[in-house]
Formats: sequence, structure tokens, C-alpha cells
Amino acid sequence: MNWRDRHLWLVILAGGVFGALGVMLSVWGNPANSGICVSCFLENSVGALGFHDNDRMQYLRPELPGFVLGATVSALIGREFVSRGGGAPLPRIVAGILLMIGCAIFIGCPIKLFLRLSAGDLTALAGVAGLFCGVWIGLQGLGHGVSFGQPLKERGTGWITPLFFLALLAAFFVRPGFLLFSERGSASLHAPWFFSLGAGLVLGGLAQRTRFCITGGIRDGLILGRRAPLLWGGIAFIVSAFLFSVLVGRFNVGWLGQPGAHLEAVWNFTGMLLVGIVSALIGGCPLRQLIKSGEGDTDAGLVVIGMLIGAALVQAWGITATTAGVPSGGKIAVLTGLALTVLSMLLFRERETE
Repeated sequence: MNWRDRHLWLVILAGGVFGALGVMLSVWGNPANSGICVSCFLENSVGALGFHDNDRMQYLRPELPGFVLGATVSALIGREFVSRGGGAPLPRIVAGILLMIGCAIFIGCPIKLFLRLSAGDLTALAGVAGLFCGVWIGLQGLGHGVSFGQPLKERGTGWITPLFFLALLAAFFVRPGFLLFSERGSASLHAPWFFSLGAGLVLGGLAQRTRFCITGGIRDGLILGRRAPLLWGGIAFIVSAFLFSVLVGRFNVGWLGQPGAHLEAVWNFTGMLLVGIVSALIGGCPLRQLIKSGEGDTDAGLVVIGMLIGAALVQAWGITATTAGVPSGGKIAVLTGLALTVLSMLLFRERETE
């Protein structure tokens, strides 16, 4: 490992900042252990737009536009903003839906997974195992030729997703009549907008510059071992989140009574297994898809559209798990998702021609 590599230390810095702000956003008002949770934020935001009627999950989270627009600004400064895409659009939309189903069963995205674990939530251990297994399976698929195609340069289309999130941010401030805001439940808990938006912009910029990604760190760690910078970024994230959880008195080790968690270990494993496989196949976790869409990647933009659809469906159809456990519809959905993933790995496997 080259400890003189500036990029390595930038990745470690990014991981540390993610961990710190992940805890502090909860201290400032976001739900416990959900200072950063991309899937929760998406479910809240589509609820605010009226795409589901769960009145406990409706709030237009400023962090989301912050992630995307921070990545856009960083990419423009670094001259890395390139409109590109064109690979398997419909499967990418389905992949986004599957990501949200897996996250809904676990109750959180991979970032929240490690925020929960670093705050002492031992129910997250099954999710960690599932995520590692899922990434490994996805890597096996990629190694056997599974591919959704290579992106090509496009003219101007890369701006569509950043402009969409800019419009969402404008709607947050203008507050048109169609927006819905929860007065109870987890969506009613939120940090002041300037903290949320500021954190989103900073984290979006750092994630774009460093390619920070939870599943990417696991993937690189499985391939490169300790030589992988993203692996060290993930470790810095966990250590930082643990230290801040202890410092602010949010560390509570145990299985019972953990916020935003249930005790069904098999389904925690299965939900994150699905997230790990899909993330490995499409090149990143839900946060990474937002970041790539902010730097002009329309393939990632299609995954984001899928995630928005999935976030609405898991709430509207009662798929998402609660602290009481995983509903039958959720179990059927995640098993169906795994079956679709296996089918896609067979369909999109490029065979060698003689």
C-alpha cells in the first residue's frame, strides 16, 4: 500500500467525513441511525411528491439534490462532466427498483447499514454478511461475462438528472401546493435544511472526486485486498461513525430496541444480498448511482429513475419492512428480485464466439 498516495488519503478523508456527518445529521434532527440513508430519503421524497399515501414518509429531503448537484459541481471543476450512456436502459430501471426492494426489506441502504452497525445495532450483522455475499456473487457474474453494455458519449443528455434534482430543490423552497410534508413518523424528523443541503453538497462533491462507494469498497477489497483505496475509505467511514456515535452518546450495543431495525436476520441477509448483487452488476450502491448521474452518466440516471419508482412501490404496496418485521409481500418481492437477478445474469452473459 502506497501511504504517500494523495488519492488514498482523500478517499480516507471522504470516508471520515461521511461517517461524521452521517451521525451528526441524526443529532441535528434526522431519524436515529438514519443521518444518511439514500433509500429512506428517496421514499420520503416520492411521498412528498404524492406517489404514495404513507403520511409518515413524506418529506422532500434536501440531501438528495445536494448529493447530485455537489457531484455535478465537482465534476465540472475537475472537467469530468461527460454526457454518456446507452447501455440496456430498461434493465437499469428494473435494477433501480430491485435496489429499493432490497433496501426496504433491510430498512436502509448500505450507508445506513454501516451507520446502524457503528452505533451498536447488532441486527445489522446479518445485512453485512448478505451485502458481502451479494457483491461476491455479482463479481462472479461479471467475471463470467455479464455486461449491460459500454456507455457511449451523448450530447447534452447528462444534464437531465442534475436539472431534475435542481427542480426538486427549487420546489422545496417554493413549496407548491402539491407537496406533502409529514407531521408524524420518521419523515417529520429532519435536520434544518441548511445543514441537510450543505452536508449533501459537501458529500456529493467528495464522493464524486473520490468515487466513494460502500459496495465499491467491498468489491475492490475482494479483488485487490488491502491495496484498494475504497476499502480504506469504507474503514474510515465505519471508524468515524463509531467514534462520533460514542462522542454524542448515540452508541447502544445490542439486538433489541434498535431504531429502524427488525429482528428477522434471514430477511436482513436476503435484502442486502439482493442489494449487493445488483450494485456489483451495475457498478455501485444507490449513493454511487446518484453521484454518477450528477456527473453526466445517463445509465446511472436511469437507475435513479428506477429507484424513484421502487421507492414509491415499496411504500404503496406495503413491501417495506418495519420494526415489527417483514411483511409477506416484502418476502415475495425480495425473492422475486433475486430470481430476476439470476435470470438477468443468464440473459446478459456475453458468450465467447469461435
